Amino acid sequence: MRKRIGLLGSLFAWVTIIFAEDIMVSWASNGVLNASGMEPGTLCTLEWTSSLITGFTSGCPKFEGLVADSNGTVAIAIPIFFRITGTPAGPILEGMVEIPAGTNSGNDPGFGVYLLTVNSFYMDRTEVSKAQWDMIHNWAVANGYEFDNAGSSKAPNHPVHTVNWYDCVKWCNARSEKEGRTPCYTANESVYKTGQSLPDCNFSAAGYRLPTSAEWEYAARGGLSGKRFPWGDAITHEAANYYSSSEYSYDTSATRGYHPSYSTEDSPYTSPVGSFLPNGYGLYNMAGNVLEWCWDSSASSRIIRSGSWRGYAYHLHCGLAQWYEADFIRYSVGFRTVCR
Repeated sequence: MRKRIGLLGSLFAWVTIIFAEDIMVSWASNGVLNASGMEPGTLCTLEWTSSLITGFTSGCPKFEGLVADSNGTVAIAIPIFFRITGTPAGPILEGMVEIPAGTNSGNDPGFGVYLLTVNSFYMDRTEVSKAQWDMIHNWAVANGYEFDNAGSSKAPNHPVHTVNWYDCVKWCNARSEKEGRTPCYTANESVYKTGQSLPDCNFSAAGYRLPTSAEWEYAARGGLSGKRFPWGDAITHEAANYYSSSEYSYDTSATRGYHPSYSTEDSPYTSPVGSFLPNGYGLYNMAGNVLEWCWDSSASSRIIRSGSWRGYAYHLHCGLAQWYEADFIRYSVGFRTVCR
């Protein structure tokens, strides 16, 4: 989109905005070019050209120290056309938060020294709920996907469970395709939709995927270093849904056993996604409620993180990683997704 913004000498100056229709531009009386109405964090560049035929450049022209050529001529490209180009910092995807790039290292009580380094990525605020699972699952089945398990849950707003690793990976691909994103997982160079293959993952694709174990732990710690849990070193039923026991000195809950607020009906004793307080990155239930599948593999086994409603305080530790066969299912295992 181009907007004519005013006179510069006897010539029109133009501003090109490449991503929005409602951006206002103007020249101030002091000669300053203003552009407003952009998304916060947009990265902008002022470009110029002396001719609309030759194209724009962001290089600044020099008007001093010029030397005449052998014919005694000096040719100067005067910038008379201007434009501002902008690259938005990136949309905040619905239901997700951006996890900043960085390194988290420390001495974790019970698990020793760790070092986590990640690039930035988006992560679901909560575990995938049954309602969210059903929406994508129904679309996927109608579009050539086959799942080993249909998924279960205590309620639509509780996390989906009884899904194996293969189900979750295929669900990620279906979510990507449904939203017009490039799927991350392929098998035999095709989008992974059926069977129990061990697919390849294109981490550069814009689609949804399971987090790596390092990404999960980095995100779970929420910016804190060397702590047992996303909020600190002690745990109670006020902070998470788990099985409390006096066996662990750092389990200081006033109530013991299953969480009293969620064990009043039939098992499983899950809690709604988004329960309890979020960690420093705005993520919910990174300790407890349901275990979460990750990408990392060892033969046919995959890593599971987070602990669950039936796990002890020890199992909710940020540093604990457990390995299960990729076709493993249980009413305490779910997942959440990440993307670029």
